[in-house]
Amino acid sequence: MTVRRIRKIALEEHFTAPGFETYSKVFTGLMGAAAQSDLSSRLTDFDDIRLGEMDRAGIDVSVLSQTGPSVQAEVDVDAAIRKAADNNDFLARQIARHPRRYAGFASLPTHSPRAAAAELSRSVEALGFKGALVNGHTNGIYYDAPPYDEFWECMQHLDVPLYLHPTDPRPFPKAYEGHPELSGAVWGWGVETATHALRLLFGGVFDRFPRLKIILGHMGEGLPMLRWRFDSRFAVYSHGVTLALKPSEYFGRNIFITTSGVCSPAALACALAEMGSEAVMFSVDYPYESTAIAADFIEGAELSGDIRERVCSRNAERILKLG
Repeated sequence: MTVRRIRKIALEEHFTAPGFETYSKVFTGLMGAAAQSDLSSRLTDFDDIRLGEMDRAGIDVSVLSQTGPSVQAEVDVDAAIRKAADNNDFLARQIARHPRRYAGFASLPTHSPRAAAAELSRSVEALGFKGALVNGHTNGIYYDAPPYDEFWECMQHLDVPLYLHPTDPRPFPKAYEGHPELSGAVWGWGVETATHALRLLFGGVFDRFPRLKIILGHMGEGLPMLRWRFDSRFAVYSHGVTLALKPSEYFGRNIFITTSGVCSPAALACALAEMGSEAVMFSVDYPYESTAIAADFIEGAELSGDIRERVCSRNAERILKLG
């Protein structure tokens, strides 16, 4: 058995609470019966299966979040508010059973900026959560819209991050017609999430809330590779939009990334070169990706000891205030 000596904190690690299976059918319905059964057993487990994988991979702490699309797919505002609170209470009970191994990201009813801010405050201040994970837009509404400033102000005040997780685009792009393989995790989710993050950036959210922290998974959904081009082309095609900084300068200041679901040494080297070693964090994307492969990847990457420690644990400890 491999002995893991590097402390690791994983940030994009999913579960599901009772009653949330209906939301996730839009994703799991494309899987075979055996895969769905295995996934369900892992999403609903908080003991032997999950902790066993963490132990074998040397993961000290998993920050747990409700699997997508969660309440962002709910059309009824009151139901979303109620279900988000139920989810967070359920997660808090599971964390209390293993407080040294688990931390939590809140689910939020983003249908209402005020309700989302209220649930975020309750989850952080009363339940001890470390931030929130939101599964993209809410029925086609993006969070650069002015009413969401109330929510962003609350998040900045609490000094916790928002993990912006993928979801399906709405409406379905014509470019994907006839190619369903492109619409989800293979391609479409990354494009959708990266675009949402850029809406926040170019929409001035980070200028209005300069201490705000957004986390993107999957090695930053491809955005780190394009920082230079954002600066170059925005200087020509700004269309009247003004920013306090160059677009590239918000990366590492407001936008942070994790390695979830991208176990590529070359991609990691690029992300570190573009983002800096204090803006990249280890994650698995459990149970959708292999914990063992992710651990082998980060331990085998050609990194100095100090940078490996930052990526594996110290950045997460700082950003999420994890002891």
